Amino acid sequence: MSSQIPSFFSNDIVLHVEGIRKVYPNGVIANDNVTLSVLKGEIHAILGENGAGKTTLVNIIAGCIKPDAGEIYVNGKKVKIDNPRTAIKLGIGVVHQHFILIPTLTVIENIALSLNNSGFRLNLSKVKERIIQLSNLLNLKIDFNTKVEELPVGLKQKVEILRVLCQNANILILDEPTSVLTPIEVEEFFRILRNLKEKGCSIILITHKVKEALSISDRITIMRKGRIIKTLTPKETNEEELSLLIIGEKQNSESISFTNENNNTKKILLSVNNLNVRGDRGELSVKNVSFSLYSGEILGIAGIAGNGQKELVEALTGLRKPESGTIIIMDENVVNKKPKFLIKKGMAYIPEDRIGRGVVLTMSLAENAILKRFEESPFSNKTIMNKNSIMNYAHELIKKFGIIAPNPNIEVSNLSGGNIQRLIVARELSYNAKILIAENPTAGLDVRATDFTHRIFLDLKSKGVGILLISADLDELLKLSDRILVMYNGKIMKEFNRNEYDIYKIAKLMLGIEVN
Repeated sequence: MSSQIPSFFSNDIVLHVEGIRKVYPNGVIANDNVTLSVLKGEIHAILGENGAGKTTLVNIIAGCIKPDAGEIYVNGKKVKIDNPRTAIKLGIGVVHQHFILIPTLTVIENIALSLNNSGFRLNLSKVKERIIQLSNLLNLKIDFNTKVEELPVGLKQKVEILRVLCQNANILILDEPTSVLTPIEVEEFFRILRNLKEKGCSIILITHKVKEALSISDRITIMRKGRIIKTLTPKETNEEELSLLIIGEKQNSESISFTNENNNTKKILLSVNNLNVRGDRGELSVKNVSFSLYSGEILGIAGIAGNGQKELVEALTGLRKPESGTIIIMDENVVNKKPKFLIKKGMAYIPEDRIGRGVVLTMSLAENAILKRFEESPFSNKTIMNKNSIMNYAHELIKKFGIIAPNPNIEVSNLSGGNIQRLIVARELSYNAKILIAENPTAGLDVRATDFTHRIFLDLKSKGVGILLISADLDELLKLSDRILVMYNGKIMKEFNRNEYDIYKIAKLMLGIEVN
């Protein structure tokens, strides 16, 4: 076959994939005859549920996965992308859902490592000049000498985008890029995408967020069960139609009901008093923070990433030693207690970093499902594991939480990001915890899974569980929380009761702007 793209394709097509098919060894058909075109200077959204095949398609285009069948054309020429380096040479840059930065290296060092064909790979001063130029375009404020492991997730993502742009990518693929961003950050992020589009960059936006696809995209392609269902423009469709195309059936339109209750009648499960916590570089990241979490309530914490939420959560979960202050769980000071002790006290934790802290990638789904309970009956008698009980339990979680996996023995590294998140949520919500600390729990989840998770939270609340919800999704906080604390620069700026919610006041406080 000719190396040129067939004549009936437009010269405006910068990327075309034809008949892509990928079947994993476990039998999952991830991509089934996928054909897709991306035009020069367009933002093309690919919508689909977790497990629809979106990330597999990205990894094939990026050279991370070899397809079983199909062809790829770049700028009219048939190409073979057998590794990520080839994709980069072709001008294809990918920001993966799970970052590929090296945590122990600085921002500059990470980007320098990716510029191995630039001629100034080891000249950090020239790398810094390039980063500054691009960061000014993106309106980013990052200490380039900071180690990546010290950055919050939102800033790590922006470093990934800088890394790709420094490689002169003109086809930019973003896999679930807004899952860790606040509404304010999303607006700024979309401004960046529009600027890149105006400069001729083609952008593929992998997402499950219908509203975002409609607001930013020139065209939208829907994937379901590994197949392309339809491609249309935002003017040709609406939220209801796209939701139906994504899930293949009518969504349950039943709204979540909400009732306010008086905290005076409830028990204090968690009390934080004058808590001060230092960050990785010795700076005071949490400053004299005090609050209480009651039984049967959802307490939300709003804030832009990097304002002390990470350090606060680590102190509460036993992962970081506070400088001073107390953390009282059911009348006991648990400052400096280890995570295992806190679990026994009834604390469950859904971490923001699902790969680093949520799962063990090389273990099976079933093994990850009982990570915190492997010593308990019926999973073991403390000497011998009961495989039948473990498998039955894992099957129950797969069914109840809609985890897309062929069987419980599958290695977690083979699951999509959304399904890994479902597994973590399933594990943490399926034992009798009294306190749940949830850090961006629905990041990367599709509409159906997000709604399901929200309903479970409200069910737990009705049973007396206290939930501390730290979320970059302000809509999620407004929807679920009984109270919202706004955090900025390590301090609690203000507390809002549900009947006082004002999205504009909350958004201003998140930026450090005082309000009445």
